[in-house]
Parts: sequence; C-alpha cells; structure tokens
Amino acid sequence: MGGRAKKATKKFERNRLKDTLERRKELAKAKQKQQIKAKRKARNARDNARVSDEEAQEVKAQPNGVNKFAEMGMDQFFEGGFDLPKAKRPKKDSSKASKRKRDQEMDSDSDLDTAFSEEPSSSHENDLASDEEEGIEIHKKDLDALEEKDPDFYKYLQDNDAELLDFGDLADVDQLSEDGSPQKRQKTGKGLDDVGENSNDQSEITMAMVEKWKNGMKDQYSLRAMRQVVLAFKAAAHFKSEDTKEHKYSISSPEVYHQLVVMALQHIPKVLNHHLPVKESSAGKVHVATDSKKFRTLTPLLKMYSASVIHLLENLSDAPTIKLTLSSLTEMLPFLLSFKKILKLLVKSTVSIWSDTTTDDSARITAFLQIRRLALIADASVRTAVLKTTYQGLVKGSRLTNAHTLPSINMMKNSAVELWGLDANIGYTTGFVFIRQLAVHLRQSITHPTKDSYKQVYNWQYIHSLDFWSRVLSTHCSPLSNPSLKTPSDSSLHALVYPLVQISLGALRLIPTPAYYPLRFHLTRSLLRLSRSTTTYIPLAPSLLEVLHSPELSKKPKPSTLKPLDFSTVLHAPKSYLRTLVYQDGVGEQLVELLAEFFGIWAKHIAFPELVLPPSVQMKRWMKAQSSSSPGHNGKNNDSQSLPKNNSKNSNRNSKLASQLSLLLQKLASNAQYVAQKRATVDFGPSNREGVEGFLREVKVEDVPLGAFVEGLRRKGEEREKMLAKARRAESERNRREENKHGIGRMEVDEAEEEEDEEGH
Repeated sequence: MGGRAKKATKKFERNRLKDTLERRKELAKAKQKQQIKAKRKARNARDNARVSDEEAQEVKAQPNGVNKFAEMGMDQFFEGGFDLPKAKRPKKDSSKASKRKRDQEMDSDSDLDTAFSEEPSSSHENDLASDEEEGIEIHKKDLDALEEKDPDFYKYLQDNDAELLDFGDLADVDQLSEDGSPQKRQKTGKGLDDVGENSNDQSEITMAMVEKWKNGMKDQYSLRAMRQVVLAFKAAAHFKSEDTKEHKYSISSPEVYHQLVVMALQHIPKVLNHHLPVKESSAGKVHVATDSKKFRTLTPLLKMYSASVIHLLENLSDAPTIKLTLSSLTEMLPFLLSFKKILKLLVKSTVSIWSDTTTDDSARITAFLQIRRLALIADASVRTAVLKTTYQGLVKGSRLTNAHTLPSINMMKNSAVELWGLDANIGYTTGFVFIRQLAVHLRQSITHPTKDSYKQVYNWQYIHSLDFWSRVLSTHCSPLSNPSLKTPSDSSLHALVYPLVQISLGALRLIPTPAYYPLRFHLTRSLLRLSRSTTTYIPLAPSLLEVLHSPELSKKPKPSTLKPLDFSTVLHAPKSYLRTLVYQDGVGEQLVELLAEFFGIWAKHIAFPELVLPPSVQMKRWMKAQSSSSPGHNGKNNDSQSLPKNNSKNSNRNSKLASQLSLLLQKLASNAQYVAQKRATVDFGPSNREGVEGFLREVKVEDVPLGAFVEGLRRKGEEREKMLAKARRAESERNRREENKHGIGRMEVDEAEEEEDEEGH
C-alpha cells in the first residue's frame, strides 16, 4: 500500500499536469513528423537516383538518340502533366508507392476535416508549408534533369509556354507559411519574363505592365500573366501592412494600385474557370477536376491569391470595394473546396463583415450571399462549420443593441434563418447544441444563484439568441412557408420547439420584477411568433396577467415629465421610470396588445369560448377593483366591502388602461359568441380530430370579430414605430449639428486664446 501523495505533487497535478501532457504530445507528434519527412526525402533521393540510371541506360539503347517528344503536341503533353517518360518500375515498388500515396491522401483528408472544426496549430501550418515547398523543390529538380537530358524539348517549352517552367516565386507564397523567410530564386532559363524575374530586388509596377497583364488574361487567358498578377496582387494586399516579408513587386502610384486590384478581382476567376471548368449539377453541387495535373500545378497560385484576398478583405472599409472583393471570392469558392483551412479563414472574415452593424447594408448582403453559396456547394463538414461560425457572428454582433443597430440585427437574424433550412439534419444538430447551451446558462443561474448570476440570461445576446431560434423554427416548421410539409411535426426541426419554449418561459419568469417587464414582452413576442407558425399552444396568458395584477399597475402612479420609454430597445426599465404614469401607460399598452395577439391566434379555434373564460374573469375583477375605489363610486356594492379602507388613496385610476381593457373584453365576448354559434351547427364530437382542426378553416382571420381588432392594433403599432423612427432620425441629426457647432466653437475659442497668447508675448 503506497503512501500519500505529497502536497507539491497534488499541486502539480491540479495546475500543470494537463498542460505538461499536452506539450509532450505535441513534441512527440512534431518529432514523428520530422522523422517521416526525413524518411520521405531519403526515399525520394533513392528513387530519383535509380530512375536517372534507368533512363540513362534507356537513352543509350535508343538508336540515334530518338526523342520521344518529337511527335508529341503541346496539348498531349499538358494532359499528361509534368511526368516525364520513365522506364517501368518493378510492380512491387509501384504498388507500394500507390498504396503509400493513397494512405497519405486519406490522412490529409482526415486532417483537413478536423482542422476546419478546430483551431489550426502552428505545427500543422508549418508541416503543410514544408510539404508544399518540398514538392516544388522536387519539381524543380525534375525540370533541371529535363534540361540536361532533352535540351531540344526544354527549349521548345521555353519558346512556347515558358510559364510552365518558371516556379521560382511560388516557393514562399503559400498563406499557411507566411512566417517563413523568402527563398532565393533558382535560375530556370533566360527571357522568361520581361520584368526582372531573376532578381531579388523589387520591381516597380507601372500602368503599362498592368495593361499588358490585363490584355493577356482577357484575350488569351494566359496563365503566365495571371501568375504575375497574383504576385503583384499579393504585394498590393500587404501594402503598408506590418508584414516584414519582401515581395517581388512594389507599388507607389494610387492609380496603379486601384487598377491592379480591380483587374485581379475581375479577371483571375475567369482565367481559372477557363483552364479548370466548373461543372454544376441540377442539385446544386459543383465539381472541379482536383485530381488533374493542371489543378495541382495551379494550387500554389490558388492559395496565394485566396490568402491575399482574405488579407485585403480584413483591411477594407469602402463598401463598393468590399462588394467587389466578396464577389470575386464567391466565384473562387468551387476551387477552394479542397482547402479546408483557407475556407475557415474565408468564412471567418466574411462572417465578420456580415455581423458588423456599422458596415453598409449592401456589403453585408453580399457577404451573406457568399456564405449561403458556400453552404450550398460544400460538403456536410464545411456546412456545419459555416452554420456554427454564422451563429457565433450573430451572437457577437448583437452585443450592442439600440435604436440604430436594431434594424441591422434583425436583418442578420432574418437572413441567417435561411441557412438552417438548407440541410435539415445539420440544422437540427447545430440547433440542438446551441439551444442546449442556452438551457445550461439558465440552469446555472437558477441552481447557483449569486449577485450577478442572472446576467448570464438577462442580456441582449441571450434574448436575441432565443428570438433567433424562434424565427428559425417558425420559418422551417410552418406549412405556410414550406408547402412540402403537411403538418409542422413533419419538419426535422419541430423536435426543438418544446425545449425552446421551456427555456423561454423559464427566462421570462427568472426575475419577475416590474423593471424587467420589457424583457418579458420581448420573449412573449418571440413565443407568439412560434405559436402562430407551428400551431402550438403556449400558455402565455398567465404570465401577462401577472403584469396586470402587479403593484406597478394596481397602485396609483407618480406624475412625471419623462418621455415615453421605447420598449423595443430596452430590457431593463430605468429606476426613474418605475411607478410613473408614463411607464404605466407604456406597460398597459404593451399588455393589451400582447393579450390581443395571444387570443387572436386561437380566434377560430373551436374551444375559444372556454379558452377566454378564466382570463376574462380576472380582467373584470381587476377593473371592478379599480372602479370601486373611484371618487364617483357610491360604495353600495357588496364586493367593495372586502377592499381595504385606504384603497382609494393607493389604487390605480388609469382611465386609459381601463378603456383599453374594456374594449378588449368586448371583442373577446363577441368572438366567443361567434364561435359558439358556429359550433352549435357542427355534427362531430371532440374525439374527431380532423373535424376539430378543420373548424372554420375556410374563414379568414380578419372576418372574425377579434381578428379585425388585432389587425387594427397591428396597424396602430406600425404607425407608432414609424413615428419613433422619424423621431430618432431627427434627434440624431440634431445631435450631429450640435456636435459640429460645438466643434467650430471650440476651434474659434482656441484661435482666440492663441491670439491672446501671442499679444501677451
């Protein structure tokens, strides 16, 4: 039996053991990869030496040195890629090499799938960069061997398509190896480029060079011109950045910079689409020949250009330029589906633009169209990551909510709803995860109450999240918006309705104080939307009647000169508004509107008379209690004997709220009578579910008494919102003029003080 562990050992296990184990695992992985890399280099060296000997013997055996490429056309050579004709290897080596290649491809695919859902580590990026640099170096060695063994054909390539031989600038252009230092160029031939190709000095880009490259890409779809434009675009994207890496080109003219950026964004996707045609199926899936030699040849250019565009996108502020850049990236998406790490950076940058409420709406809409396009054409793993990143951007962008940012946040929520309908299974999985996170926050605030625990729930991000999921389920579980659904339960997302309702009701009653009535009204509207679209009964009347019987509406208010509170932009009423007449009027108006909306959802239901009976009794009792204490009441009613003696001093005499409730009660009674008359003529019982659900189905909601009343309240609310929006714009304009006025006044005062100081001196 061992002794007890020392205190230092326990402290180490508690504080540093996990980090130590992770660090050892990373070191072991890095060591293993270095060993694999060394073995691969040694194996490649042996294979190259063996192949060179075999080719030398084969050339000697050929009569008169016959050239195998003498009768081969350029198109035939390009279809075969850059693989030189070699002697047949033993079958054993070929099978091992192919098996090893398949294993490497499977490993790389699995690594990329996991990398898109996790943060890429620096070791992974360095490994990917070293592999690509190694491949470029091997390719250069093959071309040098070609120059020595077959100078005639090498000269033919120089004269006709020299760009296939010039890869000197691509060894250090991968975005995932940005930390590396630029390597020295290897000499691949003379006359390959017009601008200092074989020099490490930066070349100044002129307008003539830009026009030459533009004509080459526009008229001939030249890969050589595109390669130069990609190198120049990289220098433009990193212009005046903190990147200390040297670039081949430099730019000093603003006109040249503008023309270069516009040309690259407009023509590079067209050149790529010409050489690598994108095929799109009727189902919306795209296909690019990623296993072709040409795609592997253009891979460094693709990665360099994409990384440069993403870097440029993160530093743009002009809306037209952002739209042009996003449109260019949208055309590049089919070519980037194989590069999961680049896609992750792309989605992150695009979502940051879409979720920024200060960005122009047109640029944000363009960003969302790119996100939607990627979600449509990508596989399940990328689509899942897109949905997660989009939701995180929505939560981050809704942190600051006021009268100016609320329309932008609503636009985000309405647009993001569409993404969850592209794939029902992925939509359900991601929705379940995020709704469960909301439930965990609510449970922690209830089971572990502290002074600030409620702030995990009572904040704008939490409320906007609940409202967003209400919109998602209301859209994709409604037969009206999805004709393919016969009933709301046919949707895969319908299973999320119950947990969302429970979380919303729990958050609604977490702190039942009058100060948080605005938050209660926000959540009630979200639940009303969900109930209306999915025909799900949610008991909201009790929570609304709690507000009616609260001291805020039962006691006499204090007079106040405060302006009316905008309930759409606040969650917590300021302390100065509590127990005031202006706050009481606002709460009463919201209460009547929400009660009317709730009962209006079930205005055509066969059980409407029984549904409105208990709430109607409670509202009548409240009105009777308030009227019995009025000065004109004679006090002969027996019910008034049970009221407190001093009730006349403390009770509420808000005639505005009383008249609104009285009108609502009249409409409820009229609608209940209408439904009872129609119900008396049916010939089926409550057990006939089909007959119950089809009751008054052909009748429009506006044709029933309560429906017309609710429609009038909605129009009144829309007019009120327009007036508030107009007042906000006027106030913003007035504040801006005052700031400008004060700024000019301060400048004049400063100038006067400077003049006085000069006179004093």
